Amino acid sequence: MKIKFSTLILLTFVTVALLTPFVFSPWYLPMLRESNFDLHLILQGELYKQITGYVSLFFILIEMILVARKRGNSWKIKIKLPGSLLFWRSLHIFVGIALLGTTLIHTLGSQGLNFNAVFLWVFFGVVLSALMGSVAEVGILESPQRVFSFAGMKADGLNQNKFIPKGVLIRNLRLIWLNTHIFLVSAFVVMLIIHMIIAYYFQ
Repeated sequence: MKIKFSTLILLTFVTVALLTPFVFSPWYLPMLRESNFDLHLILQGELYKQITGYVSLFFILIEMILVARKRGNSWKIKIKLPGSLLFWRSLHIFVGIALLGTTLIHTLGSQGLNFNAVFLWVFFGVVLSALMGSVAEVGILESPQRVFSFAGMKADGLNQNKFIPKGVLIRNLRLIWLNTHIFLVSAFVVMLIIHMIIAYYFQ
């Protein structure tokens, strides 16, 4: 299964829809508390947070297995799972969007405070860096162009075009977005462990 550019654009709109409640939560969460305090209490309660937190953790574990499957050869880890690399890469993207959905359910769109706020924004960075990188890469791959033109500047100030082959452009873009994504994922994993420790310490 090879993910298409049109599918990635659709997933981008889904991502925007899932991120929108985080923008408006400072307005609708107080309204929910005032209009239905009992429901608000349940949604902010320990049981709800634990169930939704474990569901999110389940998706994170799936993502880790998918990463190990994708990069097993370079890490010298032998994980035998059926399916092509393209299939597991596509699944990795879909599970990442699902994780964003479970995070919305877990937090109710609340942006959090202090550490939790930073943790949430790092997670957004993880999702957006992967999605933007994938959209750019697949868009270039599906393009009929073999070379891409970029305007440069000569020493005398006159414009000139620089032509970059498709493969070189993809490699250069991947160097930027994939390294950014890996850095953010590493920060996210560390912060996830701290988040779980804090959650159980104040239980």
